[in-house]
Amino acid sequence: MTGILPIALEEATKIVQPLLLMGKEYICIMQLHTPISENTLKAVLNEFIGEIYQRPPLRASVKRQLRIRTIYYLNLLEVRNNLALFQVGCQSGTYIRKLCFDIGEALGCGAHMKELRRTRVGPFSEDQTLANLYDLAYAQAAFTGEGSEIRLREIIQPLENGLALLPKVYIRDSAVDAICHGAHLAIPGILKVETGINPNTILTLFTQKGEAVALAKATMSTEKIMEQDHGIAAKTIRVIMPINTYPKMWHTSKGVESSKNKSKS
Repeated sequence: MTGILPIALEEATKIVQPLLLMGKEYICIMQLHTPISENTLKAVLNEFIGEIYQRPPLRASVKRQLRIRTIYYLNLLEVRNNLALFQVGCQSGTYIRKLCFDIGEALGCGAHMKELRRTRVGPFSEDQTLANLYDLAYAQAAFTGEGSEIRLREIIQPLENGLALLPKVYIRDSAVDAICHGAHLAIPGILKVETGINPNTILTLFTQKGEAVALAKATMSTEKIMEQDHGIAAKTIRVIMPINTYPKMWHTSKGVESSKNKSKS
């Protein structure tokens, strides 16, 4: 397989887990075992859009349990002889090799994956300015030999770019350091919240400047957050920003809502 592979450095490794769970897009060449008309192939591909059942293949690194995965779109791009080129957008954890096999079974002719290229991972896609290993080696050589950071800065993106698809909550400066110490987010600490948030939604807490502070799990919907003037809106599950980046503006005597103590952000 070729294509997109996000690599996290230093503090950015903290966002790898949510990034892995984001949707993917692939371009696949599928080998049909006998010729099939283009119209028939299109009709069968449409049947696989939506929720599908999959059991990971024998060589998979996970337990072979039946599970549900979502296919967001499946577009047939070209058919030539017994080769079909298609584009698929899918939920993380979807096995395209198994998808090809199942499509072949539905067609009644059999099929297998011949080539695969990953063209999108979450917010990162091939149409962006991304780099290959040669680009990285050249940038590193320029930095080592000439002290130029220009190309490295073009290649290495802010970790916030990897969180672009998660719902966002912007918090007060006075709440930042408490969150960095593991506090949960109380409603008074919120400045702005995106729509569409529901309980258990994974979201990102940002400063007013757009700096990622932490990953959190919502305990309320957007509507309830807007209606309430107190209570815990989200529980911190992964702190991203180092402590003391923002000055401490809270006191334990007032109570801090963390995993063990309660306090107000």
